[in-house]
Amino acid sequence: YDGRGQIRVSSPDGIADAWRTSGSKPCVAEQGVELALELSVMVARTPSGRVAAYPPAANHHENGILAWSVIPATLEPALERRARELAAAIAEALGVEGLICAEMFLSTRGELLVNELAPRPHNSYHETIEGCTTSQFEQAVRAVCDLPLGATDSIRPAAIANLLGELWPAEGSPPWDRILAMSETRLHLYGKRTARAGRKMGHVASTAATLTEAVARAVAARNTVAVARGVPAWDATRWPAAHP
Repeated sequence: YDGRGQIRVSSPDGIADAWRTSGSKPCVAEQGVELALELSVMVARTPSGRVAAYPPAANHHENGILAWSVIPATLEPALERRARELAAAIAEALGVEGLICAEMFLSTRGELLVNELAPRPHNSYHETIEGCTTSQFEQAVRAVCDLPLGATDSIRPAAIANLLGELWPAEGSPPWDRILAMSETRLHLYGKRTARAGRKMGHVASTAATLTEAVARAVAARNTVAVARGVPAWDATRWPAAHP
């Protein structure tokens, strides 16, 4: 989970050492995948069977933890349709009542592989508050109450950058005034009492005319706090695939 408990092995010769490193406990062996992009699709389903899928989100991870996410991902129309249909089919097959987010890998061979399922509001769709007709949180209430589902259209490109526990000092709070001074962004804090490295404590959201600009704004806002705290900045240009 979040990149923990994983060991990469490049050849059969490393399997025994990896098993011993893991504590000689039962393990799951998975084929390595060359990634073109990581994405997710949020689906809402009502008890009466109405289904609505959001546009796919493009996701970027640092050290196995979601760093930033942006909606809508720039995918070929056929691939976007396949991703939304796949996530909707999963929601139908499981009889979901509420939300389910399907996290997926797009391999360099064009394969679309489901990596993880989260039956709840999801970190990669927090930017629906700013960027979509209906936020995932409103949609969750509509879905579980069997109300008409809201439109899932992307109004404008929107991104989030996560605020992880390493940004918090031992005493007090990070310098939020640095983010609040940036008029293009919005600060969201989750109210968690204990901060630790890698824990998602909040996020900063931004909208813009393009996906690249939205990501750059959100990451830049996060980086202003990171620099003040002596935490490494994130490079918003490190995308596994081109995004206009």
